Amino acid sequence: MIEPKEIEVNGKKFVISKFPAIAGREIIAKYIPSIMPKIGDYKVNEETMLKMMSYVGVVIEGKKEPLILSTQPLIDNHVKDWEMLGKLEMAIMEYNCSFFLSGRISNFFEDIAQKVPAWTIKTLTALSQLSSKVEKPVSTS
Repeated sequence: MIEPKEIEVNGKKFVISKFPAIAGREIIAKYIPSIMPKIGDYKVNEETMLKMMSYVGVVIEGKKEPLILSTQPLIDNHVKDWEMLGKLEMAIMEYNCSFFLSGRISNFFEDIAQKVPAWTIKTLTALSQLSSKVEKPVSTS
């Protein structure tokens, strides 16, 4: 674990860590867009969450090292419900992404949600104009 940090979620102790560079790049690149309403892809988000949870361990009394939540059965056994899982996901994202701090995540998603429709319309308009250009008719004389 890179820079492990103990946290408590719903009265249970976990250890989260920083992502290694390449794994972190993949997790962030997939997780953020896949969670966006109307844009996201649940299957990609679930796969990315499972990868992200391999950087989370549960503290077990009497054990020196935390048990890494590297499989779905381990997650299901140690995380009691989807809300607790969501809190763990947000905690590890906040720990690994500076722009998730201080409530800025909601501003980040709001920003994207506001910009995507305008960008889509602009792109579609430009493509529409390109595809509907009328060429000069061939002269009949």
